[in-house]
Amino acid sequence: MAAVASPLVRIEQLRKEFQAIVAVDELTLDVDSGEIVALVGDNGAGKSTVVKCLAGVHSPTSGRILLDGEPAHFSGPLDARGNGIDVVLQDLALADMQPVYMNVFLGRELVTGTLRRLDRRAMAAETGRLLDELGVHIDSPRQQIRSLSGGQRQGVAIARAMRWAQRLVLMDEPTAALGIAETERVEELIRRMRDQGRAILLVSHSLDQVFRLADRICVLRRGRQVGIRSTGETTGDEIVSMITGLR
Repeated sequence: MAAVASPLVRIEQLRKEFQAIVAVDELTLDVDSGEIVALVGDNGAGKSTVVKCLAGVHSPTSGRILLDGEPAHFSGPLDARGNGIDVVLQDLALADMQPVYMNVFLGRELVTGTLRRLDRRAMAAETGRLLDELGVHIDSPRQQIRSLSGGQRQGVAIARAMRWAQRLVLMDEPTAALGIAETERVEELIRRMRDQGRAILLVSHSLDQVFRLADRICVLRRGRQVGIRSTGETTGDEIVSMITGLR
């Protein structure tokens, strides 16, 4: 009998405590390559804690995270990034006073020569190619972030994730502050990442967005996993009932 391939990412019995508070309790979830899984729940349900555990910000109190079937232990965000995981946060974590290309390469700058000077030309050129490929329209990769619109900023954050996240992209409320047209553009970029084979874990309060994008939906309530549903086999009413506990 042929062996069953492991999912790209597996979370097993994840528990995270902050002193006396249990933020996440006994979460088990798989996310595979080329799949979008949505994590939904009310404020305080534990969604962002799960994202931060996967991003290396928090270490699980118990349980484990596996990549391609192998246990993964992240000493910090740089370690998670080194394992092909990147995150697009609601606040984007962009440096307003820096140019676009420096934000794309933030913490992973290219250098040249024996003096290891920043290779600004190479970073700007690669950023320009990446933004063109994604259809993110800005005047120049040398523009400062503060001069961009909200949708352009989000496009830069997603471009950075696409440049570095070869395995898993974590998206925490990626369109919360955007208008309708900008949201549509960002959602198209998310689909493109999925089509390129990346696994995507999406946190969103918008159930309309979840049903447009996600293949499966994992519901959390007060830190505990309520259930997982295939998007095509559930309804918004069922998901709301799972989130609230009301029927």
